[in-house]
Amino acid sequence: MPLWSRVAHEWQAFWLAIGFLTRIPMLVRIDYSQRLMNQSSTYFPLVGLLLGLVYCAAYFLFSLIASPVVAIILVVILHLFITGAFHEDGLADSVDALGGGYTLEKRLAIMKDSRIGTYGTVALVMALLLKVALLADAELIWLALLVSPAASRLTPLVLMACLPYVTDPDKSKSKPVADGFSRSRLLAAAGFVLLLAAGLSLWQPLLIPATVTAVLLAALLWGGYLRSQLGGYTGDTLGAVVVFSELVLLLFL
Repeated sequence: MPLWSRVAHEWQAFWLAIGFLTRIPMLVRIDYSQRLMNQSSTYFPLVGLLLGLVYCAAYFLFSLIASPVVAIILVVILHLFITGAFHEDGLADSVDALGGGYTLEKRLAIMKDSRIGTYGTVALVMALLLKVALLADAELIWLALLVSPAASRLTPLVLMACLPYVTDPDKSKSKPVADGFSRSRLLAAAGFVLLLAAGLSLWQPLLIPATVTAVLLAALLWGGYLRSQLGGYTGDTLGAVVVFSELVLLLFL
C-alpha cells in the first residue's frame, strides 16, 4: 500500500475510534469495513488522551466558579455526556449478568437486555462515587484526569488479545473490533501509553509502574473471572474493564 494511502487509512481508523468511543461527530469520510474497525482499536488510548485534555480544561474552568469537588462532579457529568456513558453501560450490564445469571446462556441473555437491574445499579452508583472521591483525593487532579482515560482504554485491548469472544456476532456492535485483533497494534497502543506515562513522570515519578500495574491488574483479575464465568469476553465486559482499570489507577494516584 502506498504511503499516502496508508496514512489516509490510519486517519480514517483514528476518526472511527472517536466515533466508536464518543458522541463526537466524525468529521471525515469513512470507508467503513470490518478491517478498518478492527484497526481503529489502536487509537483507543489516543482518544482517551484527547478526552483527558478536555476534562483537564473543563476542570480548570469549573474550578474558577466552584469548589474542587463540585468541579470534579461536573467533569464526570461532562464525561458521561461526551462518551454516552458507553463504558459505564457495559459495567452495569456485566455486573447484572454475572450477578444474576447461573448459566452461560442466562448471563449472555441478561447482558443483552437493555434494562438495568439492582446489581448493575449498585455497581454503577458506587463506581461513580468512588471515581469522584479518588479524583478529589488525588495529589495532582489534572494529572489524574489526563492520564487515566488514556491508560484505561488500553486494558480492553489486552483482553481482546488474550481471550476469545463469546457472544452472538450478529447482535454485538463490538464484534468488528474484536474479530482478528492484531497483537502488533496492541504493542503500538501500549507503547503510546508508556510514552505518555514517561512524559508525565516529571510530575509523578511512580506514574509508569502505577499505569502498568493498573492495566495488568485489571486485565488479569477481570479477565480471569470472565474466563471462568463466560469462557471469554463480550463487548459489555470490555466497557467494564475500562472503568475498573481507571479506578485502580486513580487509587494509585
